[in-house]
Amino acid sequence: MTTYYGLYGQKVQYLASDPTDVQVGQVWYNSTSATLKVRELATVNAFASGGNLNTARYYTAGGGTQTAAIVGGGATNAGFSASAESYNGTSWTAVSNINNPRASQGGAGTQTAAVIFGGFTPGITGTTELWNGSSWTTNPTAMNTARRGYMGNAGIQTAALAYGGALPANSAASESFNGSTWTNTPSLNTARNELTGCGTQTAALAFGGESPPNATATESWNGSSWTTVNSMNTARFSQAGFGIQTAAVGAGGFIGGVTAATELWNGTSWTSNPTGLGTAVSSNYGVGSQTLGLSIGGYGGAAETNVTQEWSGIVGQTKTVTVS
Repeated sequence: MTTYYGLYGQKVQYLASDPTDVQVGQVWYNSTSATLKVRELATVNAFASGGNLNTARYYTAGGGTQTAAIVGGGATNAGFSASAESYNGTSWTAVSNINNPRASQGGAGTQTAAVIFGGFTPGITGTTELWNGSSWTTNPTAMNTARRGYMGNAGIQTAALAYGGALPANSAASESFNGSTWTNTPSLNTARNELTGCGTQTAALAFGGESPPNATATESWNGSSWTTVNSMNTARFSQAGFGIQTAAVGAGGFIGGVTAATELWNGTSWTSNPTGLGTAVSSNYGVGSQTLGLSIGGYGGAAETNVTQEWSGIVGQTKTVTVS
């Protein structure tokens, strides 16, 4: 007789209640409900409409999660914006403006402790601003390499990373921020602007961009060097990106026109997702994880948009095993 122990070399757990720290692939027997259960992946992988921004914009930046985000600055057809807004998972609320209106900047951090840096004012800038949950402060030290062009960004306010962008020529420059000063780090392998990034200061991902032409290049950062890894399936620039180095999402961007196309990164390769953004945009900003993320604002092909699109990705779900 074939048994679970014989197949997998371990016994099914016998528990009075479902475990709280359950892992995908875990099997257990719930003695209270007299049911055999397994944790499996549920592939939702879709965007839904969230609350609209108060100020429609593209090329904004900030930080946070799907239910607690902050963005500041950005571009509109009328010019550069200084407005900042916070998101609670349902709606956006206007907060204190940034000190220097700008667009195409980088950003990192949380809803209560964020940093924005670089961008176009007009004129390329390396100015850095810090958010403390109520107001923005201009940091005394600017970036070492002033740049614009929607640079890649990763990390938190006190441990951020900026890479790529335009000077105005395409840049491969990379530098780290410790909450007060910027330090040059080894450069990207492929100089580009309009790229996207996510992750942490010591484990980041850079993907897409305009080098030119449009880039599929993906690079991984280990805290000391950039390594070229498998490329995206579709070359694009100015897309939203969110997640971590081993589990990321790229959504929207420009592929000869604005697109809704979305790709998922599993740490090794990119997979085109069957469903994309509900509204095709480029120059949208992303925060969150591969499980729960946001695409914020963007350019809709004719003008800036105020759309917020909420991503629900690969998650675990518990299922009862039916035996007949």
